Amino acid sequence: MDSLAFSFRAPLTSSLSEEQRKQLCGLLGNVELTLLYKASVHGYNASAFHQRCDRQGPTLLVAYNLSGYIFGGYTSVDYAQSGREITDEKAFLFRVQCVAPLCIKVNSGHYARLDDAQGPNFGQQLFFCYKNQPVVYHQGREGFNPARVNAFSFSPATLYGNDTQLIECEVYKVEQRSILSEPQVKEKPWRNVLWTAERRDELMELIRNYKPMMTSISRVRILMIGPVGAGKSSFFNSINSVFMGRMTSKAMSGSAGTSLTTQFRTYPVKDGREGKPLPFVLCDTMGLEEQSGAGLDIDDISSILQGHVPDRYKFNPMAPFQPDEQKASRPASLQEKIHCVVYVIDATKISLMSSKLEEKLIAIRRKVNSLGIPQIILMTKVDEACPLDLQSLYVSSYIKTKVQEVSSRLGVPVSCVLPVKNYSQELELELNCDVLLLNAIQQMLNFADDYLDDVGPVKDKPK
Repeated sequence: MDSLAFSFRAPLTSSLSEEQRKQLCGLLGNVELTLLYKASVHGYNASAFHQRCDRQGPTLLVAYNLSGYIFGGYTSVDYAQSGREITDEKAFLFRVQCVAPLCIKVNSGHYARLDDAQGPNFGQQLFFCYKNQPVVYHQGREGFNPARVNAFSFSPATLYGNDTQLIECEVYKVEQRSILSEPQVKEKPWRNVLWTAERRDELMELIRNYKPMMTSISRVRILMIGPVGAGKSSFFNSINSVFMGRMTSKAMSGSAGTSLTTQFRTYPVKDGREGKPLPFVLCDTMGLEEQSGAGLDIDDISSILQGHVPDRYKFNPMAPFQPDEQKASRPASLQEKIHCVVYVIDATKISLMSSKLEEKLIAIRRKVNSLGIPQIILMTKVDEACPLDLQSLYVSSYIKTKVQEVSSRLGVPVSCVLPVKNYSQELELELNCDVLLLNAIQQMLNFADDYLDDVGPVKDKPK
């Protein structure tokens, strides 16, 4: 019992509320937090900190100041007083906020902290319990080696309101929850799914026999938008694999830091090797990136939505697409336009999404809304966010909180957030994975029909 919750370990009591604890766990995944050190109990001196926190594995430091800010940092590397500069690509700083926490990742190529006998520090920039006092200290950059004080890009005003006086400092041991002991799993599912071969076959047949709401449209066009590495191309490959009956890799996919997709691609899906094309086309785009002048441009998305961008057009982040004069002079046909937009979001990175990327996505949402196109969020990598059997997906309260979080951040109804697992490492198809993927396609087709029913002329609709 002692290891299940830090609140049971007398005399230590966490100062975090349940909601704040959930926010922090959202940054770390499916984890357990155990309170190791509490400055108001053990003292603000470095020796007390090291006595309780050394060689404890990954830890989360949470500080509280007089102005009410709750902030701190995470490191995945043990404290050991080795005197070495520590490389830790998983390290980050955070501040707990009303809706979702602010998260500042360590800059690439920089040391995350110095592992010395002093109080905890991050990037040798931010020092907690500085000189054995209840204060936080931000080391300025003047006169110091830039390689050592630029590990984290943050403003003290934003992170802790420039209030250096601490009223509490806590350190938690961070441990992955085991599947068997996961307390988030409840008996009643929050969505009902039939995980059977019969249901998979039924969904495949529904998709094969689907006919768009308007007779003038042979195949609906579904546009996939999302950050680099979220799984847009992998989703197409996964759907193609299901209908081919084997693993395929037609669209280029991977885990590079920049988008592997540089062209606008329209991918039809065949019903088997010799089969006819299915009644939908998945449109793949270059990945979104935080900085301006990189990744997919919002103006390009507008041109894609309105049917002006041809297949295999190569994106130029520095200059948006310009249709030729002949095409620009006439509106695109409804067949050429996008009928449903799908935002592909990595479930493991929802809480780490930067404000700049969130603003880009919201700006795109506004444009899509203005055109009346229905929108869905495809939440990928759910198996990495919460390592459960997929049949337990809809009884996991952790996955439910991820669905609610991405719904809140992007302003899409919870019912429009669909968790899936793309095929990535597998060599064989798997029933539960197929069911999730096919359910997602079926919902996209339903939404496309809603759009066509709304915008199409009455005479063009089937009687």
